[in-house]
Amino acid sequence: MAVSLGFHIVFAALGVGFPLLTLLAHRRGIRNNDPAALELARRWAKAMAVLFAVGAVSGTILSFELGMLWPGLMGPFGDVIGLPFALEGVAFFTEAIFIAIYLYGWKRMPATWHYRSLYPIVVSGLAGAFFIVSVNGWMNSPAGFSIAADGSVTDVSPLAAMFNSAAGTQYLHMLLASYMVSGFLVAGTYAWAWLRNKRTPMHRLGFTIAFGLAAVAAPLQVFIGDVATRRLVDAQPAKFAALELLPETQTRAPLTVGGWLIDGEVVGAIEIPGLASFLGTYDFGGEVPGLDSVPPDDRPPDRIASMVHLAFQVMVGIGTGLLALSAWYGIARWRRKRLPRSQWFWRAAAVSGLAAVASLETGWMTTELGRQPWIVQGVLRVEDAVTNAGGIIWSLTAITVVYIGLGAVTIIVLRSMVQRLESGLDAPAPYGPAPALVE
Repeated sequence: MAVSLGFHIVFAALGVGFPLLTLLAHRRGIRNNDPAALELARRWAKAMAVLFAVGAVSGTILSFELGMLWPGLMGPFGDVIGLPFALEGVAFFTEAIFIAIYLYGWKRMPATWHYRSLYPIVVSGLAGAFFIVSVNGWMNSPAGFSIAADGSVTDVSPLAAMFNSAAGTQYLHMLLASYMVSGFLVAGTYAWAWLRNKRTPMHRLGFTIAFGLAAVAAPLQVFIGDVATRRLVDAQPAKFAALELLPETQTRAPLTVGGWLIDGEVVGAIEIPGLASFLGTYDFGGEVPGLDSVPPDDRPPDRIASMVHLAFQVMVGIGTGLLALSAWYGIARWRRKRLPRSQWFWRAAAVSGLAAVASLETGWMTTELGRQPWIVQGVLRVEDAVTNAGGIIWSLTAITVVYIGLGAVTIIVLRSMVQRLESGLDAPAPYGPAPALVE
């Protein structure tokens, strides 16, 4: 499941962010009579279609894994969380239909209506992301059911389950992460080209649109991440304790940089007094929960808590670096009305996409591992939900091979598209931004 989610989440993020990038480019082309922006939208749409197809395959595999690997979850709780899965299917098919309309609409539809067909793609991606993230929010903050005396699930309310207390913050956090991953990844390709002295108006425009989206999302992500983390103090105290590597509940708790747990003791860490308390309570002397705030059987093992802590710090560290890079870009555009000229900025921008993906992966590790030993917080343990079937190593091997193949094919196809563009074999934009076409 970790292999599948680790692969699919990147394409899920691109499935949310890439349509918006395409819409922004096409909107500029229509409104400003900008043929470079129109051509950029057409090129991005082709990449969007490839990424959507790969995401569809990897997501379909996940839907099978939920039933096969987690019968103890899907059996008793399928009625509780089935609604968002069904609605996500509707959003997926809607997005697929309008991607096809947009791709084949060039030269076959009026320019304005063709441009407007991007909006259902963007909205469908936003809706699909909410439905899936709401299920994960439910796993962190279960709602919409009761447990009878005999252990059966009763009083099922799918809507209450879907709109659980964690869904809102987790959705916004994932949405902004999707925009950052998409923006920085796309901008990174243009920054790499810029370093190789490919500085055409299209390269400049592609970088500006993509990096601009990511730069707007970065500070908002810091705020939402802070809200989501502070929520854990009461909702999931053991997860908060693992994030901050706090074995004991305490006041003026230090922020632990690095380090890990061995036999319940923190080793190899740098401590900043009071900062963990401030992050959890806005008070340097506030009390925040440690791992001892929950019974021993409900605590994550030391190795899991250490992994959560380190993954969280990698996510925060990368996010802080991307925020600083975004500020550098914003200051240069505001004060000098131009792109930054420093080679160090362009080098950092070139790797920002990979850094954003690493932050996304470690953030997802934080969410999932931080809930251990629960798969549904306080209700169902991982050991009671997972299948007891044998031969899992063979399905793991098969899944890993499939994902390696999908990743390789994706890279080959995208590189082939780029090579065709650079060689001039690709056709130009099927229609130009002539005023007569704009209503």
